[in-house]
Amino acid sequence: MCFSTEASFIGGAAIIAIGVVTLQKVHKPSQIVFACIPLFFGLQQLAEGFVWLSLQNPYYKDFMMPATYTFLIMAEVFWPFMTPLAILLMERNKNRKKILWVLLGMGVSVSIYFTFCLLFYNVTPAIRGYHIEYVEGYPQSIKLFVFGIYLIASITPLFVSTIKRVYILGALMALSCLMTMIFFAQFLTSVWCFFGALISMVILWILRDARRKFFIERTI
Repeated sequence: MCFSTEASFIGGAAIIAIGVVTLQKVHKPSQIVFACIPLFFGLQQLAEGFVWLSLQNPYYKDFMMPATYTFLIMAEVFWPFMTPLAILLMERNKNRKKILWVLLGMGVSVSIYFTFCLLFYNVTPAIRGYHIEYVEGYPQSIKLFVFGIYLIASITPLFVSTIKRVYILGALMALSCLMTMIFFAQFLTSVWCFFGALISMVILWILRDARRKFFIERTI
């Protein structure tokens, strides 16, 4: 995924299919946001597919900016608060909930920052080799600081939660981000979604296992 037009569309469709199955494993309203994560991964991937298409074929040039901003809104505005919100809704431990509220506040702050940037700074997508680089005119002086808060808000909730096996998802997301930063730092915004399918499968596994145990306990 993220390496060509075809891969982006195929990958996006596959992840959306996983998302549909994942939603079917929901047995509590509090799990809905968590279960929707694969769907949003898939939609984000499809948006980048249209970015690829518009950059490679002048006939589709009108799709470029709408697709670019759709992708970046999901990647930069949506994800910082999606993870802490999803985990907060499922968490039952009161002390952990307090920490998750703080992390959600951090995520919302990052989302507001990126919303401001997308409104007032230019963004230009460009193909570099087999990846898309999003050239952003955001303030450089606080770039690393904001990115650090982004990672804390997006990944830490998965280690804070007492929900069974969610820490595996956190470890996977942390590893995927680390690998991307090491090997594809210039294309971080785009390439990290390469791990979306694997992350989505883990979410499906977590909810499927939780659903199975829930119904077993009800029959005892």
